[in-house]
Amino acid sequence: MSLMHDIDFTLNGVKRRATVRADMSALDMLRDVIGLTGTKYGCGEGECGACTIQVDGLSVNSCLLFAVDCHGREVVTIEGLAEDRSSTRAAALRDAFVEHGAVQCGFCTPGMMMQASHLLDKHPHADEAAIKRGIEGNICRCTGYKKIVDAIVSVGNQEKGV
Repeated sequence: MSLMHDIDFTLNGVKRRATVRADMSALDMLRDVIGLTGTKYGCGEGECGACTIQVDGLSVNSCLLFAVDCHGREVVTIEGLAEDRSSTRAAALRDAFVEHGAVQCGFCTPGMMMQASHLLDKHPHADEAAIKRGIEGNICRCTGYKKIVDAIVSVGNQEKGV
């Protein structure tokens, strides 16, 4: 029997409370308790990046983070990135991924976009090599990565005014 805990946190800019098991992952909380299914379950071992979210501005594999560790923190999911009206980055990433053919099966796309957003937040002038290093923890089986890297580069260039 697992103990239940009430946690309070900010999710996509909104104060939230959730009751979670002590052993529940943040991924399971987001999908099964809160009902946000944009964050994907891939490997469950932190190897694929499909479950990437941002916690207090850091990129995190939500399958490796306990839900109770979200208490008092700011969590952003792909839904929050898409809803962020204060930034044009989400729309720019979405458009660039489509334009460059970086979305094929789409399974890796939410995690890849979360990682790309985090990368561009921390390194707005990242070149192609830095972008390749920055998405190393996110696996895509369809695109061969070139289209994803091209999409991210184009958003970075757009933000730089190139």
